[in-house]
Amino acid sequence: MKLTVDGKPHEVDVPQEMPLLWVLRDVLGITAVKYGCGVAQCGACTVHIDGVAVRSCQVAAADVDGPVTTIAGLGKTGAMHAVQAAWVTHQVAQCGYCQSGQIMQAAALLSETPDPTDADIAEAMRGNLCRCGTYPRIKAAIKTAARRLNAKPSPVPAPGTDR
Repeated sequence: MKLTVDGKPHEVDVPQEMPLLWVLRDVLGITAVKYGCGVAQCGACTVHIDGVAVRSCQVAAADVDGPVTTIAGLGKTGAMHAVQAAWVTHQVAQCGYCQSGQIMQAAALLSETPDPTDADIAEAMRGNLCRCGTYPRIKAAIKTAARRLNAKPSPVPAPGTDR
């Protein structure tokens, strides 16, 4: 079976019904994707398949139709994604276990809804649980990331002009 994960092609020999989570963690060694509950109720295992946030514990490897992006492949090479940077700015993580899933869900939200309301954030993030209760920081980080993603770069002034 062929999979593209974080922009890299992989060929894996696994049972078709094996959950994507186990392919990522046990076969490919991508342990940043976390096992939480195994029944798609906590969101710790969230990844993107073709840009859509999914719970990797409930997707059979054979059902993967499109590139898979994990937290490791979210940012550009050598740079954090705006959501990751906002997480650092707001010091969201406490234990950190759920954070890769939280960040992946937030990134999917912002790709679909660039300027989310509080209600949009609550709805999109409701399936991602945080045992440490950092929900206010998560919401603040999502708003910061949205502002950063929506910011237009300032034009560079022409040489010799005053700004």
